Amino acid sequence: MPVIYRLKTLPRVHKIALGLLSTAMVALIMMPTEPAVASRVHADLAVPAKFQDARQPLEIEVQDLPLVDEHLPARELMVKVSRGDTLSSIFARQGLPSVLLHDINRLGADARSLQKIHPGDKLTFSFDRKGQFFGLSYPLDAARTLDIRQSESGLRSRIISVQLEHRTQYAQASVNSNFWNAGVTAGLSAGQIMSLAAMFAWDLDFGLDIRAGDRFAVLYDQRYKDGILVDTGHILAAEFINQGNVYRAIRHDDGNYYSPEGRAMRKSFLRAPVNFSHISSNFNPRRLHPVTGQVKPHRGIDYAARTGTPVVAAGSGVVAESGYSRFNGNYVVIRHDRTYLTKYLHLNKRMVKKGEKVKQEQQIGTVGATGRVTGPHLHYEFLVNGVHKDPKSVDLPQAAFLSRGELAKFRPRADKLLAQLSKVSEVMLANN
Repeated sequence: MPVIYRLKTLPRVHKIALGLLSTAMVALIMMPTEPAVASRVHADLAVPAKFQDARQPLEIEVQDLPLVDEHLPARELMVKVSRGDTLSSIFARQGLPSVLLHDINRLGADARSLQKIHPGDKLTFSFDRKGQFFGLSYPLDAARTLDIRQSESGLRSRIISVQLEHRTQYAQASVNSNFWNAGVTAGLSAGQIMSLAAMFAWDLDFGLDIRAGDRFAVLYDQRYKDGILVDTGHILAAEFINQGNVYRAIRHDDGNYYSPEGRAMRKSFLRAPVNFSHISSNFNPRRLHPVTGQVKPHRGIDYAARTGTPVVAAGSGVVAESGYSRFNGNYVVIRHDRTYLTKYLHLNKRMVKKGEKVKQEQQIGTVGATGRVTGPHLHYEFLVNGVHKDPKSVDLPQAAFLSRGELAKFRPRADKLLAQLSKVSEVMLANN
């Protein structure tokens, strides 16, 4: 018998009860439970973006976000400084008014660093939701950033600093062909190689004294930000063994280098007035003159170098002569005191005048080929009480010591660095 027919033959009371029961069951089935709702929301949040419908692009406008802070920028633009760029030209390209640049220049010493931008530097501009200037940031170095912001009271500037992690690194090498190549082999940068030479420039002439078999070891500082190398710092300590003679230098808190005993590495005179130049002839009182072929005293050293190579004063003093002669070409003579006098001959250009005071390492001219010469070079002479001396071996005035108080601070750190340097050097030599 069909089901519908059976339902029709039921008593009226049974039909009403059955209808109420069916309605209740449907309502229970359709009603979502609280756990089901929670589970669905959780699943929606957990769906990774890559599994969402790719046909629905995700567009987020800053002004529509409910949690946007009105005190934060809405857009940032990074500009890399190119050759020939100025701050005004960069501002003009961004459509920023000149009055804004004027106001920034008036912010004080911090903001004046913007006037020294170089190619490769990066400036980050930020703008608000209306496209108006919000701020500018400029990294000064690995740890400091200049931050300029627009506030209710006008522009303000500050330096934001972060803490960097310092790590001490080690490098060492032996000289085979020349000092420069040895530095490169050790993994040192060009700046570090020059710094290492500068540390010992008062004891060693790196164009004359370096020999195959010489060796050096260096401890230097590296700085890391969030585990990433961001900067290589100063040389902390170094050892140079030249023809069996050992020279050591340690950096002090004042930024200068001293021997382990506390004597300044910087002395009254440099051993050479030209950096990394090949010396074509040494001190020789019975040298054959390259032009005339006659025996003529060569009371100095010739540094063969390209025309235009900088020539610096070996020590501080006063320019006694600056002129030109048939044999010497352009020349400069410096009187350092009543005892010492230095001469610089065959210059291409003279950059000082008679009577002018000069400081040690100040450029006084450039290498040239003026006068009676066969090629570009600097002829350098060193006189003591009017007598010519060999610049590479003459005894020079001793440098000053650290004061007793500074020496007490210097010694513990110097001993620690030298012990570390010696230990690593021994390990490296054993491995080799």
